[in-house]
Amino acid sequence: MRKVLPLASLAVTGLLALSACQFVGHDDPADAARRLNTMESFPLHAYIPDPSSDGGKAVSRAQWILAKKCMVRLGFAGFTVLDTKAVESTYPVRQGTLMGRGTTGDDSPYGVDDPDRAAEHGYHNRNLKESDAQPQEWPADQYVALTGSFDSGDSHQANGHPIPEGGCLGRATRTIYGSPPKPTKVNGTKLTGFYSLALALWSESHKEARKDPAWKKADRAWSACMKEKGFRYPDPDEASFDTAWYRTDEPTGREKKTAAADARCKLDTDYIDTVHAVEARAQKTVIGKHEKDLDAMRAADDRAVENARTIVEKES
Repeated sequence: MRKVLPLASLAVTGLLALSACQFVGHDDPADAARRLNTMESFPLHAYIPDPSSDGGKAVSRAQWILAKKCMVRLGFAGFTVLDTKAVESTYPVRQGTLMGRGTTGDDSPYGVDDPDRAAEHGYHNRNLKESDAQPQEWPADQYVALTGSFDSGDSHQANGHPIPEGGCLGRATRTIYGSPPKPTKVNGTKLTGFYSLALALWSESHKEARKDPAWKKADRAWSACMKEKGFRYPDPDEASFDTAWYRTDEPTGREKKTAAADARCKLDTDYIDTVHAVEARAQKTVIGKHEKDLDAMRAADDRAVENARTIVEKES
């Protein structure tokens, strides 16, 4: 999670959290830091499901099975022959608005951590995995019916039938999970959905962790290291989110040098090890305060997976 959360990211996992002590004595410092610089290494990650797991795939398949039937009921006859397997790992976008998935930015919690890779790719370092959901274009009328996302002038009916809240995919999700929890806000952004609590707590703990003296000391050590190399940034976020890097599709020479220095300074100052320990501790604190609600959320996800598997089995 960077700034608020490592956004851009739609793919999340539900593996058990890893702790720093697993790596002591088994990896060199650079490998240990990179193992910590992952979403999976945080305690709260255990409360966020993995869409690439068997359960996650079952939910996605069931959502499209139900959405297909809903679309047929709304009068989209072509959906009777829709192959749900072909779309279950996609998310809908409105035709004509599909934008390429750029690689500017970084999808790890603390940014670049490999000097050699950074020297080659700069901050254009996002890993696009085959398991990640891919965008799928749909004509405007079908997109609206699937998602319930309306532009100005869009009808709230499809072929004379009212479009359900959240569209056919929203209705499918409610069928699988039940009624969604109340929305919550993170830095002014409304989060909705069945994992909003875990995401909100992640944001809350991240902000608290950054106030910790140990984190601030780590920022100063990293900044001093960068200054020695000719770069002036107060912390890694300021370096990786420099607007200069977002002006080109390919990294510039200056970007590559900055990113390589950034990664090297993280390793030389033990930056990732230090801030990860602080943030993991902050997450354990919020988990302790909200454990009952988090456990209920995880139990609800287990029930949803079972519901999804039943739906898939009936369709097979």
